[in-house]
Amino acid sequence: MNLNKTLDQLLTDACAGNRIPGVVATVADDKGVIYEGAAGLRACDKPEKMTVDTVAWYASMTKAITGAAAMQMVERGKLSLDAPAAKVLPSLANIQVLEGFDAAGKPKLRPAKGTVTLRNLLTHSSGFSYEIWNPVAARELESRGAGNILSGTQATFDRPLMRDPDTSWDYSPGIDFAGRMVEEASGQKLGDFMRQNLFEPLGMKSVTFRLGAKHRENLAGLHARTPDGTIVPYPLEVGQESPIEMGGHALYGTLPDYLRFTRMVLGGGALDGNRVLEAKTVAAMSQNQMGALDVTNLPEAQPYSNAVNWWPGVTCKWGLSFLINTKATPQGRSAGSLMWAGLANSYYWIDPVKKVTGAVSTQILPFYDGPVVKLFEDLETAVYQSRS
Repeated sequence: MNLNKTLDQLLTDACAGNRIPGVVATVADDKGVIYEGAAGLRACDKPEKMTVDTVAWYASMTKAITGAAAMQMVERGKLSLDAPAAKVLPSLANIQVLEGFDAAGKPKLRPAKGTVTLRNLLTHSSGFSYEIWNPVAARELESRGAGNILSGTQATFDRPLMRDPDTSWDYSPGIDFAGRMVEEASGQKLGDFMRQNLFEPLGMKSVTFRLGAKHRENLAGLHARTPDGTIVPYPLEVGQESPIEMGGHALYGTLPDYLRFTRMVLGGGALDGNRVLEAKTVAAMSQNQMGALDVTNLPEAQPYSNAVNWWPGVTCKWGLSFLINTKATPQGRSAGSLMWAGLANSYYWIDPVKKVTGAVSTQILPFYDGPVVKLFEDLETAVYQSRS
């Protein structure tokens, strides 16, 4: 099999008829990059072609980077995984749990049982919950006129827990709180800390919270797929008006630069001779850190996402901060591999057993888009078949 030709054809076919406006994909093993490719257009209403140096919104692919920044601070003794997070973020000291709403629509709250820790925040076991997948959380924000998490306002942080800490897995903005812990412990803005400690050592030159003129020259447009399958422009830029650099979802960059991060993880904390994390730290990040709790499916609750079920029948866990499949997948991914994704339908995986990592990036809402998920699965399958 000629892997480059196979993957090029997959990307081209996926973009046929504007089914996907544009896509970038890249794959590497422990020796280096083995594929980079792009197809389609940067935006469905403009002529510029999608290229591998196109800048895109990482969305929740930001989370793993923030997790790495937090673990750097743990290594330095500035943060603790299991101390109360309120020692660093006092707003978490008297956190409450939402029990429902009274007849007037006012939230009914009670004190939380237990304390929120950095480990909770990184594993989505804190009790916080994303309003995108939780209508009760959405209602609470609406009751205060707070807007949603993408607004990046302080009001979105002033939220109650939906459950007590350590009682369930709920996909959440916990890593936004973890990012603020990094800021408090380091005395730096999150983006400055990441640039100094991750982006510059790893050569991730394009990655930023703040879009500049050079980024905009190569910026992909965001799109929405309507219920009838039509792709239309969806004008949205995340994080540009917010004073808060949101560690859960607000980074932008190229896909090859993101793969430099996943290659670092594959390399046990180092890339091209530059070490940013200890090998034992990466090993801990890559293991189940949520105990007996399991990752659950994500229901459809807002127009930003379809319902999500990664692999029916496969138990998944969460590390610091990656999803971990406990069984091999039909595509060939080893048990114990790492992955996550971004809201605009970008997906990556890291297989530490078979020593391969890859990613696909588009800019389409809602999340878990059928054509993009199929492309990601087909690309991954082709990569593993080429290595067998």
